Amino acid sequence: MGKAGVIRSFACAALLALTLVACSSAQPPKTVKVSIEGLIYAPAVVTVAHGDTVVFTNRDIVPHTVTARDGAFDSGMIAAGATWRYVAREAGTVEYYCTFHPTMKGTLKVE
Repeated sequence: MGKAGVIRSFACAALLALTLVACSSAQPPKTVKVSIEGLIYAPAVVTVAHGDTVVFTNRDIVPHTVTARDGAFDSGMIAAGATWRYVAREAGTVEYYCTFHPTMKGTLKVE
């Protein structure tokens, strides 16, 4: 095998190795929990990856919502003790609040 063949073989091997590393580093979707309690979202700032699910659980005795300020999502009323799930589909930062209690605020960052 000539010098060009060795270089080609090395380049192909390197490309294959990089591809395998990239594929193996892909993380499966995960679930992140946000508690609604004491008229706050905890944690107030959540960072997730594309495809992750955010589960909001209302631990208060009154209903709440999780409503994006930009209209990206709206849970509707989440009754006391109930949950609502949101699957992060678009990258970016979205601020949200409770329509019943507008001082309740949170931020969702999707990478």
